Amino acid sequence: MEVIFLQDVPNVASAGDVKTVANGYARNFLFPKKLAALATPAELQKLESRRQADAHRQAGLEQEAEALAQVLGDLTIALKVRAGAKDRIYGSVTTAAIAKEIKRLTGHEIDKHDIEPEEPIRELGSHQVPIRLTKNVTANVNVLVEAKEEKEEEKEDKEKKKEDKKDKEDKKDKEDKKDKKDKKDKKDKKDKKDKEDKKDKKDKKDKEDKEEEEKPEEEEEEG
Repeated sequence: MEVIFLQDVPNVASAGDVKTVANGYARNFLFPKKLAALATPAELQKLESRRQADAHRQAGLEQEAEALAQVLGDLTIALKVRAGAKDRIYGSVTTAAIAKEIKRLTGHEIDKHDIEPEEPIRELGSHQVPIRLTKNVTANVNVLVEAKEEKEEEKEDKEKKKEDKKDKEDKKDKEDKKDKKDKKDKKDKKDKKDKEDKKDKKDKKDKEDKEEEEKPEEEEEEG
């Protein structure tokens, strides 16, 4: 039986493949799980239309990637880091830092996993870093790693401490609000229970009073 695979089936076929398979395999496994469809003329026509649409969309993506590759090729990403002796930096330049700077300079979102330096950047200077934009398009961006001046480091440390302090204050404020809400909820719950208890006691007393009022009348009737 000839079928069109609608999804990837490991070690069997990929989505879009047209293959001949055993009748039982198709009816008992592929069709119930919607992994494949019978290769009728109508389904084959749909498949061809999807392929053409995918090819057109991919061509558009490739064209956009080529244009972006040109932009990135003319770009220099300047990153300032802490450095020690012999131009060695502390740690290494992260792909996340490169992606963040590209976004700041160009507005383009680049997945950090698509930035593929040949080896970790651990020295000052200029480095050519490949960026995989699509399967067929790769850009090369120049990353210039410079040492931070002492004043810049102090300023950064100060800003970081300020951010940490604000985060701590925000966290405390959030916890205080939660505690206040919890206390209010607890008080409201207690007030509600007290109100219900008070009502129950009043209802019980009213009932007892009514019974007491009715009791003499019953005794008089018996007499």
